[in-house]
Amino acid sequence: CAAICGADNWVAIELFAKSKEAWFKKFLALPNGIPSHDTLGRLFAALDPNGFRDCFVSWVQGLRGVMQGEVVAIDGKTLRRSFDANTSKAAIHMVNAWASSTGISLGQLATDAKSNEITAVPKLLDILAIKGCVVTIDAMGCQKDIAAKIVAKEADYVLALKGNQGTLHKEVEKFFEWARTGDADAPVLSFDETVDGEHGRVEIRRCWTTNDVGWFADKSSWKKLTSFAMVESERTVSGNTSLERRYYISSLCGDDASSMARAIRAHWGVENSLHWVLDVAFREDDSRIRTGHAAENFGVIRQIALNLLKQDKSVKVGIANKRLHAGWDHDYLLKILGI
Repeated sequence: CAAICGADNWVAIELFAKSKEAWFKKFLALPNGIPSHDTLGRLFAALDPNGFRDCFVSWVQGLRGVMQGEVVAIDGKTLRRSFDANTSKAAIHMVNAWASSTGISLGQLATDAKSNEITAVPKLLDILAIKGCVVTIDAMGCQKDIAAKIVAKEADYVLALKGNQGTLHKEVEKFFEWARTGDADAPVLSFDETVDGEHGRVEIRRCWTTNDVGWFADKSSWKKLTSFAMVESERTVSGNTSLERRYYISSLCGDDASSMARAIRAHWGVENSLHWVLDVAFREDDSRIRTGHAAENFGVIRQIALNLLKQDKSVKVGIANKRLHAGWDHDYLLKILGI
């Protein structure tokens, strides 16, 4: 309740609970009163984060099932102030899975460094129910083992390319350079274009896809590799234009550039709809919770609160104001909790 209503640390949770003690006693016995912030801190520092995370994932799966074709974006985020200089403990890096259609978190896994995302992603995939979904991951997750794991889970993948897979990025880049020349021998590409504009900014997104992957010498090493994609983003702000190109490999059919473009764009939403909200509405980057497993466990608490708040459509305000509303209005809080 406290995290839903705006409490972002153990002291705030204690104060919230004490101020609402009479109300809580309508639902709980509380023979020993409200635990202190020190007790709460010790409890969550000692709580097994794997068990707590598994409970969270099971709860989410009971809350709603993922829909056929839904984009599940996997992306990492560092809890920037979870480091402890006194013990030389590095900041925790969380790998999150996010459902694009509802904007809720499906699960998360902690690593001690961004570079360890490669090993964390398969473990996260193991605990998720993603059958029929499209999993999108940035270039860090463009790994043969990860592609195979996604296919084994009966899902599809769209993986971003950079220079971490030998010559693959350069080969795909050169392929699209040639395919777009209009050469008589070049394959026919599927194409999609969207235009967005507001507040003096215009962005044109173009996507080209192809099923022509047979030329790639290492194709058999990538499970169910079916298509390549190129996305070009042209942004014009205050008269200044910039151009950026990204490349992807996918198990999706390359005949439908619009579907590929939607999946890629949905992945970008994880930054605004999950990471940004956690930072701005829940002040995650400012949190100094760091003892034992407390930072990881409080990360789960934040995502439980965020998921519950996202489910409510009765008030048309942002997450930060929903938290305030829940703290002020017991009836609204009960509605959020489904009681």
